[in-house]
Amino acid sequence: MSSPCIREVSRACFRRCCPTPLLRLPENHSPEQSISPSRYDFIAATAFSLQPSAHFTNHESLPDLDQSFSNMKKAYPNYSETDRADRIRDQEYYQLYQSSHVCLDYIGHGLFSYSQQLHSNAPFFNIIYKSVNLYTQIMHGGQEADFESVIRERIFRFMNISSDDYSLVFTANQSSAFKVLADSYPFHTNRNLLTVYDHENEAAEAMIDSCRKRSGRVNSAVFSWPNMRIQSKRLRTLVVNKNKNKKKKKKEGLFVFPLQSKVTGSRYSYLWMSLAQENGWHVCLDANALGAKDMETLGLSLFRPDFLICSFYKVFGENPSGFGCLFVKKSRSSVLKNSATSTGLVNLIQASNRPLFLQPSGSSDRRKEDIAMASSSSSSSSHHEAFEIQEIREIGEEKKVLSFSEVLKRDKSLDIAESRKNEASSSGVSSDIEFRGLDHADSLGLVLISSRVRYLVNWLVNAFGSLQHPHSENGFPLVRIYGPKVRVDRGPVVAFNVFDWKGEKIEPTLVQKLASRHNISLSNATLKHVNFVDKSCEEKERLVEVKSIEREGQNSPMTKKKEKLELGIPVIMATVGFLTNFEDVYRVWAFVSRFLDADFVEKERWRYMALNRTTVEV
Repeated sequence: MSSPCIREVSRACFRRCCPTPLLRLPENHSPEQSISPSRYDFIAATAFSLQPSAHFTNHESLPDLDQSFSNMKKAYPNYSETDRADRIRDQEYYQLYQSSHVCLDYIGHGLFSYSQQLHSNAPFFNIIYKSVNLYTQIMHGGQEADFESVIRERIFRFMNISSDDYSLVFTANQSSAFKVLADSYPFHTNRNLLTVYDHENEAAEAMIDSCRKRSGRVNSAVFSWPNMRIQSKRLRTLVVNKNKNKKKKKKEGLFVFPLQSKVTGSRYSYLWMSLAQENGWHVCLDANALGAKDMETLGLSLFRPDFLICSFYKVFGENPSGFGCLFVKKSRSSVLKNSATSTGLVNLIQASNRPLFLQPSGSSDRRKEDIAMASSSSSSSSHHEAFEIQEIREIGEEKKVLSFSEVLKRDKSLDIAESRKNEASSSGVSSDIEFRGLDHADSLGLVLISSRVRYLVNWLVNAFGSLQHPHSENGFPLVRIYGPKVRVDRGPVVAFNVFDWKGEKIEPTLVQKLASRHNISLSNATLKHVNFVDKSCEEKERLVEVKSIEREGQNSPMTKKKEKLELGIPVIMATVGFLTNFEDVYRVWAFVSRFLDADFVEKERWRYMALNRTTVEV
């Protein structure tokens, strides 16, 4: 995974965009490093990004958008260097402006831009399921359509991965990628599965179920409350091979590791991967929480996982449908040799009725050929195993779009695209497939994107901390953040909850619903594997949801054993990406500040009734 732009990557690491990966992991090592003077400067600047010693107890006392933006730019003078991202957003993703939509509910990689989608109502691509043996598919593959080959090559380049070192298979989604790997991995011999997630993860749960069905052993890292740091000593105990002094190391199993949490924004050291590999583990890197260009950090040029999982969606700001990717290191392919037939693998085919700048010209039967080729590929690679084909079409709510004349006025770049279309039509020459979403990230680069996201997410963390309920004895905070606070190297996600003036948590689903009414998309999750140092912690009693269930006893199926299971801590999430702008984070802050009004929820209920003339529960 050597980076093509090593100079830029090195600058990013020196600017603290990513944890330093160059030291060995010592005994009792903690991934949290001491704060350097530059980090103190950043924290001090962030504290003044609102107003000096600013605390707000009334949502009407907040500074307006312009004043807040001015204060932020004074605190972060280098933010202006990221203006190119704003221009890309205005030109290519102007649906966010037209609809006043704040999209902070998912992270990932968008393949295309909204201006491309506007040329046609058809989806960019469709997927075809196939039933095939993963090992056979990796080793022998099969003939694939030109369209899929172009996507494959573009993803390798974007992810900064060499096709000489890794094989890539497409899956229906992120969860399918986890399931395909889990069903193919030899848990019957390599019995251990170790995961590092501070939240409930459906994709990882599918892998855990597959491991347990084959009598595997499942363990997880544990995280300290409330900063959600990995408890390093416990994880080291689980990772380190106790038989490391013997000549032949015991095969441990699969170590599933994200470089950062997609819920709390906590970042973890690359060296956990290195330590796991040294102790006989196969490492699966979950790259779904990584932002644009994060794969070009220096650490991933040094530590190469055995497996890597990521996903791509079509267009930022829209329904994040797309596909998943499973990369398998070619030198580790033999691990999957005895794998069973996998469900969830797919072929990508070009959608019909695509505009010329997305669809090669002079080939009216191209789509039929793609389907036939995908079928042939699946059939040959599965050695005549049962084969099922299913075309998946995009289904969703109708979205209001601008007329073509309005688009031309709004986006001058469409004139260029139309000109290219006419030229190609007259000459009969095929035009290249454009992945503008990926192209935009490439054009901005790792350093600019990391800086922009760092400024915005830390401003939001600081702004949330400025909100306090009035008349509380000790300035009771409105918002509580779980995970890192203001940090140079924190991830782009803020996990938080909102509390009323009595200290009672407002249900995250209610906050999310009210945000949606204000055209703000937030997401929710559940924190898990949390360790409270103080077992009698009053906060634990208020936050952790617990229920009683019955499980069959180990000795006799007639005996029942009641257990209390901690379901976890539900939280709200706001995710910042390189297309997020300052107005987005300001509007989230302004919305959350409305809960300083003790009657806000009741007012929203009456407002909804007045607009819809019906009574609903909120």
